[in-house]
Amino acid sequence: MTKSSVTTSSIVRSHIPLGIIVAIACVAQFMVVLDSSIVNVALPAMRADLGMSTNGQQWVVDGYLITFGGLLLFAARAGDLFGRKWVFQCGLAIFTLASLVGGFAENGEWLIVARVVQGIGAAALAPASLSLITASHTDGHQRTKALAIWAVAASSAGAVGMILGGVLTSELNWRYVLFVNVPIGIALFVGAAICLMPSSLRHDGRRLDTAGALTITVGVGALVYAISQANRAGWGSMSVVISLIAAGALIAAFIVIEMFSRQPLVSLGIFRHRSLSLANVMMACLGVSMTSVIFFLSLYEQQILGYRALRTGLSLVPMTVVLVIGAFVAKRLIVAIGYRSLLAAGATISAIGVAWLSKLTVAPDYSFHVLGPTLVAGLGMSLMVLPVTVAATTGIEASDAGLASGLVNMGRQIGGAIGLAVLVAISSAATRHAGLRSPAAGMVQGYHMALLICAGISLLSAIIALFLPKAVRAIHAGPTTVTSGRSMARNAVDDVGN
Repeated sequence: MTKSSVTTSSIVRSHIPLGIIVAIACVAQFMVVLDSSIVNVALPAMRADLGMSTNGQQWVVDGYLITFGGLLLFAARAGDLFGRKWVFQCGLAIFTLASLVGGFAENGEWLIVARVVQGIGAAALAPASLSLITASHTDGHQRTKALAIWAVAASSAGAVGMILGGVLTSELNWRYVLFVNVPIGIALFVGAAICLMPSSLRHDGRRLDTAGALTITVGVGALVYAISQANRAGWGSMSVVISLIAAGALIAAFIVIEMFSRQPLVSLGIFRHRSLSLANVMMACLGVSMTSVIFFLSLYEQQILGYRALRTGLSLVPMTVVLVIGAFVAKRLIVAIGYRSLLAAGATISAIGVAWLSKLTVAPDYSFHVLGPTLVAGLGMSLMVLPVTVAATTGIEASDAGLASGLVNMGRQIGGAIGLAVLVAISSAATRHAGLRSPAAGMVQGYHMALLICAGISLLSAIIALFLPKAVRAIHAGPTTVTSGRSMARNAVDDVGN
């Protein structure tokens, strides 16, 4: 039996080259990440066409993030139980159909529901696309190369999304930022049907924690809804109070379910690891910064400065490029100075950049008010992604490594959703109370307040980084073996791959 047939027999048809599987996985992940950024530059056009409010625009982003983050672990577990091909194709079908339906939206509610469903599809696609590579590549060198390509595809999607979103919105219509997923999704579905082996059910007694997945996802959604509604109706309104009570009850129910479930979605004991717990808080803060900066800048440039969508997308590309380049720089720095120092430095740089960005004016100088601060903020954020992941997974037992990685990704999505809702509420309140004659000046005042708080959240991450342990237990070491954080960072980076 050839090497190729050995490495592909479990999931890939024997005659299919591994390069095709890598292409399918990378395009799927590219599409998932692309959809997180491509919509941002189209938000003002969506608002004008569908008569949406600022809160409605926020929900176009948050609806996707909530279901994406809330169902990520559930979908990953489903892939283990029901087969990667089945989950991958289900995710593609849901994502593609939701994109098609969203593109035909006639009102804001229709669009938001489509985005929520898109998030469900993305939750299935993200872990499934990665598992296609890890399951089909048993050779360590081949797997590392494939994972590197997968990571580059995910990283570059942000920059491409900004440009593509601008082109499609300016030259065609905002609806095409959703329609573009349809031919890609269909091609991937057909490719998966041809190249992947049929999924087989596992009868090993394991079950899906459906109750846990639903309570945490709906609970977070209720919390975000309450925050966004409070801005319009007030914290004492019936809808807000009921939503807050529901959110608290659902999140509490999730904790109880996980405590007593024989097969929990999240084993709560994992949070006894101080490094993992602190890293998840920092990743949530990072999700707030990344999501909010792009969101507010897109609105500012189109609704205040009058930029077209294409110009807005191009103006944000330098930041996304820095995010990609900084990730490669972080790999070298983390070995040299350790993940704790790099996290503190990255968060501080991010805070400086976002605080500088908060000085936006009605008549800005692009180089000083936008380009400079976004490059600084992007650099700081890019230096945090790898070390916060290493901090979350270092010292974790091998059996919990997948859960630890999933929690970090979940924290980033849900943190971004909740944080954006809070900052939009603060921005709207500041705009109303600005007392300025010019509506544009009032909106800028709101953006200023939101971005300043966002900078404070980044600074909080820098402070939290100082409390990360200096030494952690080695992943496969005995209970008395302890290595330095710098040494473990070096080992963890080698495990993550290039």
